[in-house]
Amino acid sequence: MEPQNESIVEKVTTRSAGMRYGLFLGGIGIVSFLIMAISGMKPDGPGRWITTVFSFVLIYLAHKYYKDNGDGFMTIGQGVGIGFWAGLVSSVISSIFMYVYLKFVDSGFLDLIKETQLEEMQKRGMSEEQIDQAMKFAGMFTSAEALLIFGLVGGVIFGLGIGLLISFFTQKRNPDAIPG
Repeated sequence: MEPQNESIVEKVTTRSAGMRYGLFLGGIGIVSFLIMAISGMKPDGPGRWITTVFSFVLIYLAHKYYKDNGDGFMTIGQGVGIGFWAGLVSSVISSIFMYVYLKFVDSGFLDLIKETQLEEMQKRGMSEEQIDQAMKFAGMFTSAEALLIFGLVGGVIFGLGIGLLISFFTQKRNPDAIPG
């Protein structure tokens, strides 16, 4: 008897596809944050939109990867699962990086966030008293710790939302599957 020389190939899962592309997305999040922080770009500027576009593209590619390396089919639920894992992995990577950067390297970006908030309130015509109260309240949410928590939670929710939205277009039901 000859030894069998079979290569063991793991079937791609929603978790593996999402985590794979979540790593890419986390890296993009870090680069985007660094560009904004170093250049002094406002947090609500074009950097945020560029990251959003990359999120859509990478989750779409994760869905394609899942179908191309699996059985060729994907349900909406599986697409949402991929979005969840991509959002989780990318938000953990980028949020922890951002926390370390803001806490130990350069807290100046937090001041830029506060400045942006102040400008928005002034544009709305708020009184100085209203602005003072609002800034005290906003101060609780513009610390490195708060941004870490919001980044983690927001990233997962964002990944779920994008995964759901894109799944409507990328789903491909298996005609042989038992409906249920």
